[in-house]
Amino acid sequence: QVRLVESGGGLVQAGGSLRLSCAVSGRTSSWYRMGWFRQAPGKERESVATIIWSGGNKWYADSVKGRFTISRDNAENTVYLQMNSLKPEDTAIYSCAATLTGYTNWLYWGQGTQVTVSS
Repeated sequence: QVRLVESGGGLVQAGGSLRLSCAVSGRTSSWYRMGWFRQAPGKERESVATIIWSGGNKWYADSVKGRFTISRDNAENTVYLQMNSLKPEDTAIYSCAATLTGYTNWLYWGQGTQVTVSS
């Protein structure tokens, strides 16, 4: 059974940092790409950062470049999102997702973790 479980969200002041974790279980040998997404109230879900599970190639949304870093620990089957210099506009529910080799859509999702940045 595939499970993605996020943790690490919380309340932080603007300029602060948080590190989100996404623990992955099931079919880990077949993972192709992992990603972090966020959805703020009244807004559509947007992609924040993605990483290729095997090669480590990364992509970032322009809004987080230079502030957020995605990484993965293959041995621990965990994907991280280090978030620095947080801004109030980063406030959202952050979710991780995974897809398999040969698929273009995101197949599996976590339940999400709330990140709130106060001004």
